[in-house]
Amino acid sequence: MNNIIVSMYNKSQNEAGPKAKIDVENFLKIYDFKIQDFYFYGGRRAELVSYRQSLFDIPFRLKGRYENAIFQYPALNERTNKAIIRNLKKNSQKVYILIHDLESLRFKNGGNNFELDLLNMSDGVIAHNKKMIDWLRNSGVEVPIVDLEIFDYDNNIPLQENNIFDKSVCYAGNLNKAAFLKEYEPDFKLTLFGPNFSPALISKYIEYRGSLPPDELAKELLTQNFGLIWDGDSSKECSGVYGEYLKYNNPHKTSLYLSSGMPIIIWREAALAEFVDKNKLGIVVDNLSQIKPILDKMTREEYQEIKSNTIKIAHKLRSGFYIKKAITELGVIDQ
Repeated sequence: MNNIIVSMYNKSQNEAGPKAKIDVENFLKIYDFKIQDFYFYGGRRAELVSYRQSLFDIPFRLKGRYENAIFQYPALNERTNKAIIRNLKKNSQKVYILIHDLESLRFKNGGNNFELDLLNMSDGVIAHNKKMIDWLRNSGVEVPIVDLEIFDYDNNIPLQENNIFDKSVCYAGNLNKAAFLKEYEPDFKLTLFGPNFSPALISKYIEYRGSLPPDELAKELLTQNFGLIWDGDSSKECSGVYGEYLKYNNPHKTSLYLSSGMPIIIWREAALAEFVDKNKLGIVVDNLSQIKPILDKMTREEYQEIKSNTIKIAHKLRSGFYIKKAITELGVIDQ
């Protein structure tokens, strides 16, 4: 089979974006996919580089004939996205798009038809979850769409076998986007990881442990009982642009937590809350004030049951179970 996976990412990025795309490539290597990566660096030169990539690099590197092509969307900008899909359509029998982010959904600019038109140019789409699929259908995407359910996570750190139930909670991510932390005063120990930390956030219960690459971060998570999935401006609900986006997307940090063997605390209206609840992987809350009362009542035995369920899912995430299932449903491979 002559297949190809095409990805573009910011090589200077120390966050989950590049990790998610690299993991997909690693999990699908067993099916003899050719890996074709394009890189860019943030800053003023990125826009200029995109012209060269679209006119020269992308057409040159995507030469050949392919049975199946998977494009890990998005690339740098509209120009590079169009160049990739146009060249893949020219050289491939089938072209599929794996969505990592959708700006038209994040910012709800329904008038932006570029992304939707691009998806409709494909032979099939892999979306994050059922809520995202519903949004895409209602927005006019007509090609086949399959449900990823959750992003896999290539995690080589030994699974978190910590049996100490100390009711510890951590939050990992870009802290500049976590505006809720500015007005939230936790009444339990909360450990923060990520870039753009403000010393003003330090309090009796908040500890900051730095901004780390994914592998190093996974090691640091081994002593934590729960990972928090929360976003937006408020501790009462996930509000604002990023809070609303949580209703439709699968945050990659969820996969980091679970693949480390760490259960989840998540907002009830988040798209992934159904996955967490169905598989009994943690706690679903309406607001952050509910966390401490729930933890206070939780017994060691109850936590160990949640922990055991999480370990089972961790093994699936570490094997690429969900992306392999998705491409099988699309007919890219036979299982």
